[in-house]
Amino acid sequence: MPPARHDRHSVVTTALRLLDEVGLPDLSMRRLATELDVQPSALYWHFASKQELLAAVADSILRTVPEPDARIALPEVARSIRDALLACRDGAEVVLSTYALRLGARRAQDALLAALGGGDQPAADALFEFILGHTMLLQQRMHAQSIGAVAPDDADPTPDAEAVFTAGVDGFAELSARRRPS
Repeated sequence: MPPARHDRHSVVTTALRLLDEVGLPDLSMRRLATELDVQPSALYWHFASKQELLAAVADSILRTVPEPDARIALPEVARSIRDALLACRDGAEVVLSTYALRLGARRAQDALLAALGGGDQPAADALFEFILGHTMLLQQRMHAQSIGAVAPDDADPTPDAEAVFTAGVDGFAELSARRRPS
């Protein structure tokens, strides 16, 4: 029987499943190809590079972020981004790597920009980077705890994570409001 034919969507869906199972460090093109029962070179029919594949994975991770709409409150947009990142193992790291290379869609950044009232791209980008960093910290701590590398203790940053996140989002909102021309 000939191998199954795959499209971009099925490759991304399988990559997301593998990401949740093995994490970003072990998500290789070879492992993905084995999972899809194809040769690794077949993946390059759909994606020019692993980074291009990861950009599509990042876009899929962020698919639940609302479309840019100034009527959606900033905290709601920020939480939707954080929740989307937390829903996928190593989600923040995948999105950060594609953001750093300016690959993939700008859906999250554009939603933040709209929620900030538009026109303050530096504030929207800074808030997005705060959300990525905050979520990476949470994901790394949760992973370390899950494998027994660290125990919950007084130095654990995760118990106050919601208060820290809220303070950060509120701080960016205030800064952006002060920067807007009157």
